[in-house]
Amino acid sequence: MTMLLLCSIGVAALTFALLVSARMGIFQETLYKEYGKHSKEALFYNHALPLPGFLLLAPDIYNHAVMFSQSEPFQLPVLGIQMPIMWFYLLMNVITQYVCIRGVFILTTECPSLTVTLVVTLRKFLSLIFSILYFNNPFTTWHWIGTFLVFMGTLLYTEVWNTFQTAPSKDQKEAKKD
Repeated sequence: MTMLLLCSIGVAALTFALLVSARMGIFQETLYKEYGKHSKEALFYNHALPLPGFLLLAPDIYNHAVMFSQSEPFQLPVLGIQMPIMWFYLLMNVITQYVCIRGVFILTTECPSLTVTLVVTLRKFLSLIFSILYFNNPFTTWHWIGTFLVFMGTLLYTEVWNTFQTAPSKDQKEAKKD
């Protein structure tokens, strides 16, 4: 019972986050139409404005920085620099997250918000699959159900079904030639 409750809360939180993200995308789309498409500026404000909130977590951040500094040393292959492995992991995470979020903000200037939401959801799905495979976790029935729902949602959005239904038959193509 407790596990079901926790899963339900997790699914509800993810659904809420997805809806808020979609709403923010619509808001961004409206701003881009009114003020122009400035993805770098949007990226800056989306990440700079929340920074003061991290002051509430300053003691915890400091404690983790100390723990990171005490982790085992790691030699960077190309540069030959030695650094604690946890700082290396954090650096790699920051770099990959920057590349990803920069791409998303560029995508918001070029595509409708629904397309951006779909792309971000697919990226999260692929990250989940990669995590399951990398850490050798079991792929349960729930994962299969989620996979099915993600692909069905993608197919519905891309209107693949309409393409199959509206594709002219061989006889219709021949009749057009005459």
